[in-house]
Amino acid sequence: MRIASVLENQKVEKRIAITPEIAKKYISLGFKVILSENYGEHLGFKDSNYKELGVEISSNDAEVIIGTNIIVQLGLLSDENLSLLKENQNLVGVLNPYANKEKIENLSKKNINVFSLEMLPRITRAQSMDILSSQANLAGYKAVIESFANFEKAVPMMMTAAGTIPAAKVLVVGAGVAGLQAIATAKRMGAIVFATDVRMASKEQVESLGGKFLTVEGSENLETEGGYAKEASEEFKKKQEDLLAETLKKIDIVICTALIPGKKAPLIIKGPMIDNMQSGSVIYDLAAIQGGNTEFTEVDKIVIKNGVKIMGETNILNKLPVSASNLYSKNVFNFVSNLYDKENKKININLEDEIIEKTLIK
Repeated sequence: MRIASVLENQKVEKRIAITPEIAKKYISLGFKVILSENYGEHLGFKDSNYKELGVEISSNDAEVIIGTNIIVQLGLLSDENLSLLKENQNLVGVLNPYANKEKIENLSKKNINVFSLEMLPRITRAQSMDILSSQANLAGYKAVIESFANFEKAVPMMMTAAGTIPAAKVLVVGAGVAGLQAIATAKRMGAIVFATDVRMASKEQVESLGGKFLTVEGSENLETEGGYAKEASEEFKKKQEDLLAETLKKIDIVICTALIPGKKAPLIIKGPMIDNMQSGSVIYDLAAIQGGNTEFTEVDKIVIKNGVKIMGETNILNKLPVSASNLYSKNVFNFVSNLYDKENKKININLEDEIIEKTLIK
């Protein structure tokens, strides 16, 4: 069995899907691992590190892809590389089936098995494969670091002979995995932290991390069976808007993390709310790539409105590519191990397995 990966477009994606540690694990499972030349060079993983483990390195991406049983990536392959895929090959990655619907349908028609890992079910058995959680954890942490770096005041309370500097007040919008990590990070750095989420189950988690949960009066629990947030009613949105508008007047830093899988990010922080914020405040919008949670978010730009900095990036994990690659490659290895029939040394697409059934794009 051959498993392969080619280097992503470095302008968009610096993470990799197979680290040397994970290459070793694939080889011990009985796989032949093939990678493109300089695959991990930018992260400090030299070709020689891979070769010492028995990995085959090729200077030709077409060679890497053709004749391989499984190709593991971060995003979808380039159009040129997609055209090389043949019947019964398996493509695994974070393939965004909503945005890439037509391309993935064409692959399915050619009997290519396409597995998109953001579709994993939220069940105990899938936790070790959960790329959304592992990557969101890092994103939540880094969003706090980035926003604090752009905040021109001290974050923790400081008492000096010249007077006291008050602690910064942070609001985290959306208390999923990224939001909870943002709360924990901001709290550790000495900020006073508030959080809001449409899922009432988040209240206990927020408070356990030392945050104050902002509750909308008469809240409804907007959580899907899979544990994700679902869209709120107009009445709830109005109540949430009023609460936020009042809260934002006293907030220094906002971390936005609210996403609905497969849909445009909900618009939560509107222009008039930002107008009432204190000049010098910072908003970091982790939902930027899906439209943003604020009215003025622009991808890869710092927009200044009424003295408030609004930030959002295409891929914040490009600023933590080594840590993100280490976690992602482990998630993918666990997924492939579940897909692999070790006894018969073949890929077993068992549609009675919920993990396989949910991630296979038909």
